[in-house]
Amino acid sequence: PMPLISTVRRYEGRVICLDLDTVEFPDGSSGELEMIRHPGAAAVVPLLDDPAAPDPRILLLCQFRHATGGSIWEVPAGRLDPGEAPEVCARRELAEETGMRATRLSRLTTIYTTPGFTDERIHLFLADGLEKGQHRREQDEFMEVHAVPWSNVIKMIEGGEIQDAKTLVALLYAAKFRGFGRG
Repeated sequence: PMPLISTVRRYEGRVICLDLDTVEFPDGSSGELEMIRHPGAAAVVPLLDDPAAPDPRILLLCQFRHATGGSIWEVPAGRLDPGEAPEVCARRELAEETGMRATRLSRLTTIYTTPGFTDERIHLFLADGLEKGQHRREQDEFMEVHAVPWSNVIKMIEGGEIQDAKTLVALLYAAKFRGFGRG
């Protein structure tokens, strides 16, 4: 990491903070960088069926996002609470957003969302052995839960319907490295 010379907090909000960092670059020069600080998040690919099934279904959310000007397709995800382990967050968000509980949760990978201006990392998980519960969405969460066969998920990816980065990485990682969707 580049040595931090100084940092000034410009904004502190409910979800993010904005800092103006003065750093020393690798060539010895220094400069200012605007950095969005985020506590991190967890996201989960919820499997409804055995991943070896011919066309297993997953749960996808069609969620309203102000930044996109409408609704987009996503896997369940949410911000880490202070001191919360990513796996605990993934389980909590799965239950809150879909009403499902996972008997098994396995780690896929961790990604930086946009390292040019934020330190946000999202921990990606695969969940199976789902059991029905009750969703507990937050006041600003507007979404519909859909059970989508894997063949349709692939068509949605190829057709550009799924544009959310964490969702794309989680789905494609699960397919490539966990053998999901190969029936």
